[in-house]
Amino acid sequence: MTYNDVKGKIVLIAGGAKNLGGLLSRNFAAKGARLAIHYNSRPTKADAEQTIADVKNAGADAFLFQGDLTDIKNITRFFDETIAKFGGIDIAINTVGKVLKKPFIETTEAEYDSMSDINSKIAYFFIQEAGKKLNDKGKICTIVTSLLAAYTGLYSTYEGMKAPVEHFTRAASKEFGARGISVTAVAPGPMDTPFFYGQESDDAVAYHKSAAALGGLTDIKDIAPLVEFLVTDGWWITGQTIFANGGYTTR
Repeated sequence: MTYNDVKGKIVLIAGGAKNLGGLLSRNFAAKGARLAIHYNSRPTKADAEQTIADVKNAGADAFLFQGDLTDIKNITRFFDETIAKFGGIDIAINTVGKVLKKPFIETTEAEYDSMSDINSKIAYFFIQEAGKKLNDKGKICTIVTSLLAAYTGLYSTYEGMKAPVEHFTRAASKEFGARGISVTAVAPGPMDTPFFYGQESDDAVAYHKSAAALGGLTDIKDIAPLVEFLVTDGWWITGQTIFANGGYTTR
């Protein structure tokens, strides 16, 4: 058996109901994994139900978990319910995030707190819970943003609150390494999903499409295989943030 063989493995995905998370859920299901799929709240319920239907139609054993992960008790509950159902967890992927595009001087304290909770706090305690409860030789991956390498305004709370995840990833990889657990982050460019368009004007969309050296927005179909590689055959990569954006930003 190679690391790429995920048949029977237990995969837990935060934000696994739609967009990149939904694609990952479907891809892992097609490869025979067992899945714990999280969604946040009622507006995402229809997407979650479609995803779980597709996953089960692919023959996968899976369940849905609903919860606001900014309440850390829900992160603990998500992991515990997954272990109760499947007996363990092999792979934990966090795709949760929120974008705010707003001038620095106009950002409110409430917006700052919300962005911090969703982009940084959830990521920290998700990795922490995974470190406590993953099986030995488990894999952890967090989705961040290619704006971490950008020199730009207007996204101060988004790139600012995703930035700590690089440090969380390095620290966790060092601490969990003795158990064979790899910890990575993936930084896509602006992805061609509803998650992106809500913040952007037509002019901004045109700019983002033109900014990548390879042209266009990031397609989730180009990101999912990278995440799947990092949590399987790419397990030897750890403590790293991988920028995958068609040349949108680089270091």
